[in-house]
Amino acid sequence: MSSQKITPIYPRLLADIGGTNARFALETAERQFEAVSVLACADYASLPDAIRSYLGSAAVNQMQIRHAAIAIANPIDGDCVRMTNHHWSFSISVVRAQLDLSSLLVINDFTALAMALPYLDASQLQKIGGGQDVPGTAIGLIGAGTGLGVSGIIPAGNSWAPLSSEGGHASFAPTNREEMHILETLWQQYEHVSAERLLSGRGLELICNVISGKTLEAADITRRALDGSCADCLRTVEHFCSILGSVAGNVALTLGATGGMYIGGGIVPRLGRLFATSAFRQRFEAKGRLSGFLAQIPTYLITEEYPAFLGVSAMLADHLGKQEKN
Repeated sequence: MSSQKITPIYPRLLADIGGTNARFALETAERQFEAVSVLACADYASLPDAIRSYLGSAAVNQMQIRHAAIAIANPIDGDCVRMTNHHWSFSISVVRAQLDLSSLLVINDFTALAMALPYLDASQLQKIGGGQDVPGTAIGLIGAGTGLGVSGIIPAGNSWAPLSSEGGHASFAPTNREEMHILETLWQQYEHVSAERLLSGRGLELICNVISGKTLEAADITRRALDGSCADCLRTVEHFCSILGSVAGNVALTLGATGGMYIGGGIVPRLGRLFATSAFRQRFEAKGRLSGFLAQIPTYLITEEYPAFLGVSAMLADHLGKQEKN
């Protein structure tokens, strides 16, 4: 007996939760996002409180939502989620019941962003340097914000399989004397200095403090670097971009990411020309005997404002499709 296909139920609630901001949207049709809203995580005691605030807004109120998917800056292992860069913790099953949802999918934020990559077009990207992607091969992803996300996707038949990774916590490896000085200084405070320790908002602050003695917030550092009012801030950003290039090259080598290496996160898009003219690409390729291999891999800055929604949407659709088959 053939089963009748169930019509997808819209709208669907989508969320992208970082350590600083929680971004929400309604998917009203396939990859059609409306009522996008950004809430500060610090303004809410819990994730359900932030969700209820969004659902109670004028643009969303009275809509019946049965399916939701949340991308969150945290490893997902079982029902209990405790955020690494924020104090929120929750049970997936409890939140689903509290919000009266038929389904609630919770996934790592960079897994979701990785799954968005096949849906991005040239208008949502900025190519940095040379290289040409090889279709149907692994694609890498890295992005600095409150923390450092690392992920990728690999071909899986006619679709893609995302890689769940906490590669941002891999150990930082300096490549010159200045970076060795930064590492040795941070060793006095931290037993383990990860790539994320430097490639994040807090990382900008730490680099600036080590090289100049200045105590500045990340937003001030980028602003002063961009307007040229602080040479130390400019040096900080230069170090940041160089280190990001080295780490991105490591990820590309590890994954064999000949499909391209993508840069997401909240920090780099704000750097504008400073990133485009930085040593990022040079350091990306600077891998000795494998430099020629990396020179062939293109690097792209994601300029789309809310790219993770594309990946969350795709993963929720796949999740609901599997439920339907069962």
